[in-house]
Amino acid sequence: MNEIKLFCPATIANVSCGFDVLGLCLESTGDEMLIRKVSTPGVRITKIIGQQLPMETEKNVAGVAALAMLKDLDIDFGFEIEINKKIKPGSGIGSSAASAAGAVYGINQILGAPFNQTQLVEFAIQGEALASGTAHADNVAPALLGGFTLVKGYEPLEVLKLNTPSELYATVIHPQIEVKTADARSVLKQSIPLKKAIVQWGNLAGLVSALYSEDYDLLSRCLHDEIIEPMRSPLIPGFYKVKQAVKEAGALGSGISGSGPSIFALSKGKDIAQEVAKVMGNIYKDFGVDYDLHISSINTQGVKEL
Repeated sequence: MNEIKLFCPATIANVSCGFDVLGLCLESTGDEMLIRKVSTPGVRITKIIGQQLPMETEKNVAGVAALAMLKDLDIDFGFEIEINKKIKPGSGIGSSAASAAGAVYGINQILGAPFNQTQLVEFAIQGEALASGTAHADNVAPALLGGFTLVKGYEPLEVLKLNTPSELYATVIHPQIEVKTADARSVLKQSIPLKKAIVQWGNLAGLVSALYSEDYDLLSRCLHDEIIEPMRSPLIPGFYKVKQAVKEAGALGSGISGSGPSIFALSKGKDIAQEVAKVMGNIYKDFGVDYDLHISSINTQGVKEL
């Protein structure tokens, strides 16, 4: 194989109660990437369409992730990467993770898959470190493995793929306001009350149980963020209005997607997910804020060859 074309999916990180450890992969939204093997060693970004992003390899998350992978290889050839960037940077649905995950997945496939999924996540988070200043895996893990993933630990890195309930749909609204990941992290407190931590542990454990038992009522009760959401929600106008409206429309629950400004809701069935999208859109129409809407089943495969 000398060339591969990929779909690099968007993701939702945190999923309310799983800050920096839980994520899920979307089916309907993502970038496209073309990677080809060339005789010149190293990695070059040769084309980016859709967004204004750095072409320099060391300043592009796909390039940085790819270089991290090549450090572990003794090869006398290199790779060129073209990116059709359909996920807007700063949207809160894993734009940088899609690029990083696609780069390492594609190169690994061209090389005959010498690296396992955990190793690919380790390479990809180097791109995340460039984008946000933190090498977190809660977006790249679901992008690479598909479905729901849980980052059990970082030292050493251990990622678990969880069950995905068959009728689960995600609705995501991206209001056209900017919330930088670094800013969203700057509002977080470095210590939390034990009482709040206990509530959060219970919700995360309950949510994992609900995924395996496909208990949508339990999942709904666990989609609650006791810690991070209260700190970040003031950065997103209309957040609590959306949260109340989607619950009334039948959503299981909702929260901040990644570091925002996108807001996600999970629903049982596509019909409810579509109704949720309508009420989300109506709220931001009233605010006079432009937005993008995504309705998606859960992508259980992750990055896919096109």
